[in-house]
Amino acid sequence: MRGVELDRLDGQVALVTGGGRGIGRRIVLELAEAGMRVAVAARSRDQVTETARDAGGVALEADVADPAAVRAMVREATDALGPIDLLVNNAGINLRDERAWEQDPEDWWRVFEVNVLGAFLCTRQVVPAMLERGRGRIVNTGSGASYLPGSMGVAYSASKAALGRMGETLALQLGPLGIPVFVLSPGMVRTGMTDSLGDDAPWTPPELAPRLVRVLASGRADALAGRYLHAEHDDIEDLIARAGEIAERDLNAIRLRR
Repeated sequence: MRGVELDRLDGQVALVTGGGRGIGRRIVLELAEAGMRVAVAARSRDQVTETARDAGGVALEADVADPAAVRAMVREATDALGPIDLLVNNAGINLRDERAWEQDPEDWWRVFEVNVLGAFLCTRQVVPAMLERGRGRIVNTGSGASYLPGSMGVAYSASKAALGRMGETLALQLGPLGIPVFVLSPGMVRTGMTDSLGDDAPWTPPELAPRLVRVLASGRADALAGRYLHAEHDDIEDLIARAGEIAERDLNAIRLRR
């Protein structure tokens, strides 16, 4: 992703899940730098508190797989900052299941509860107010593991594939109602989840995904809603300029074509 225009987003409100560390933290800081007021949510109180302090935002402790916790999280974010303009579903966990058939089913399913159900619960909670206001955007943090077999564990890869299809389908439903939904891959960013891959892995510069989220929050890329966007491999400014061609030819989609 090259030559990204650094949009100003002054006064808008964002809610970022999984925002206490890694990619989520960087997204929070990028959006705050753009002028957004940001609510930072995660299960780790210390991490979200630090990130919220650095971003001048609000810290929220929540398990996105718990419907009651999600309701409370969105209510607290809205009470503190105002209606949510941007939801970033970034919360995610992994399970090293090289022999998936030997894993405890509850541990395996927990990955889906956080990575897929969590994104659905958060989306479900913010959409009614977005519809009432006639605007809002949702960004889901996907992964190349959704289409690159063997790149991560079975549970993680399958959950990210499900998240991608959910985002693509929600974009078809919500787009005509004024709420674009996006799925992005941050690339192979070095975080606590991926650090075991070692120094020689083809690491993606960690600033690329936050900058892509900033562009998506601006509204300039709304015509690309539902498309799979890669923070490193896609030039978002070029895709914005070619949005008509992309829609006509159905480009940037990870699925079987006949």
